Amino acid sequence: MKSKYHIYIGLALVLCLFSIKGSAQNDAKKDKIYGDAKLLNKPANGFNGIWYMIAGAGSAGKIANEYKYKYSGGMATYCANHYPFSVYTPEVDKTFFCYGGTDETGKTLIHTVSYFDHKTGEVARPVMVVNKATDDAHDNPVIQVDKDGHIWIFSTSHGTGRPSFIHKSIKPYDISTFERVEATRLENGKKVPLNNFSYLQMYYTKENGFLGLFTRYEKDSGRVIKYMSSSNGVEWSEWNDLSRLGVGQYQTSGHRENLVGTAFNYHPKRPVRGGLDFRTNLYYLQTKDFGKTWQTIDGNAVTLPLMDIDNAALVQEYDSKERNVYISDVNFDEKGNPVILYLTSKGPLPGPEHGPREWHTARWNGKSWEIRPFTTSGNNYDLGSLYIDKRKWVVIAPTSMGPQEYNTGGEMVRWESKNEGKTWKKSKELTKNSVHNHSFARRPVNVHPDFVALWSDGNGREPSNSRLYFTDEKGNVYRLPENVDSPFVKPERIYNTNGK
Repeated sequence: MKSKYHIYIGLALVLCLFSIKGSAQNDAKKDKIYGDAKLLNKPANGFNGIWYMIAGAGSAGKIANEYKYKYSGGMATYCANHYPFSVYTPEVDKTFFCYGGTDETGKTLIHTVSYFDHKTGEVARPVMVVNKATDDAHDNPVIQVDKDGHIWIFSTSHGTGRPSFIHKSIKPYDISTFERVEATRLENGKKVPLNNFSYLQMYYTKENGFLGLFTRYEKDSGRVIKYMSSSNGVEWSEWNDLSRLGVGQYQTSGHRENLVGTAFNYHPKRPVRGGLDFRTNLYYLQTKDFGKTWQTIDGNAVTLPLMDIDNAALVQEYDSKERNVYISDVNFDEKGNPVILYLTSKGPLPGPEHGPREWHTARWNGKSWEIRPFTTSGNNYDLGSLYIDKRKWVVIAPTSMGPQEYNTGGEMVRWESKNEGKTWKKSKELTKNSVHNHSFARRPVNVHPDFVALWSDGNGREPSNSRLYFTDEKGNVYRLPENVDSPFVKPERIYNTNGK
């Protein structure tokens, strides 16, 4: 007869085997979800951005001249169709931000998060949330903060070849640990996994929850711009098409309270000046109820998706002028009228050949669109951000030529207009005499005067390290340290308000 001791040992072994089997099943399920990617939740050794490039330009193929790449350099806050990278939270007086980081190899994209503490003037040691198992900066994350203080990281994907993820901080206003959100969306009335989205712009209000504008890669229709909504970030609506023009579109959006406006272009379907590298025309739609209904700028309801090139959302026709259109930002004045920041060029090639790159604002004055140019720059991807208050408009963008001329970015400049874009003044050179080009200055949600734009630098013509920067309203520029070994650190001020 077996003793109780032997019975207990047997039971323990059985439980252990069940535990091992369950753990293996959980690991297998997790591997199936993440694929080659990996949830890290590890402190980073410093603020290091991803370097990335695209070598070819459509029918032109590989670029053989000195400029090498269609776009390239520090891409930690790339691209214009991803938003936001930072959110100011007055409840704790912190600006939380995310970026496309990397590890010591410099070749792996890691979704990384930190925050700037406005009380202490310090930044928290960054936390690596997800290793995305790619070096493609199109997979960069975006961030939001919900009404309870939980920080959400949305991990995008470039097309359908890799999975997308949603993670949420376990504790409010705490970046130490994130957990995956098992999100679903409706498809023909049934719940299916929400595991892929590209070019995401995510908005949030306490009353409405989340509204996401994004792109879906489809075989027959190309890059289709869509939207989805969720009250809790877990259960999402059906995917709804905004527009199906040509062989695809890019959208860039902005918001003011419940008002969300999206500006977009389209890729013509034709052999000459057609395809993904020839994006043209400027369109605009908006919603005042977080996606329940959509209107044109004059308030008329619109039937979605848009199907005709010449439609009621058209702001300006550029196709007949043979101009490409690259949209940087959308913002709103005190009356809720949109202003679109964008540039135009002759085509996709870097260098002077397809220049000049002409910057414009398109402002709705209540009756019509006022379109005004204000400067030029060297590359189609010299993205900047637009700020509007009662006194002035401000643009922060790399409009001055940098050390790698005509490559993406340059020296970061602050522009001001006190007459709604009629005239502009270069108020500050935020950077100068730089080693690498600065690019992709991004505006936070709920801008605080101490932290008004986040960007990175990088060599435009060869792989390099990439550092992160932010500027305050006065024009002081701070660099985040590449090496961090303590919980908090002071950013280095590299330019003061006099530009020194």
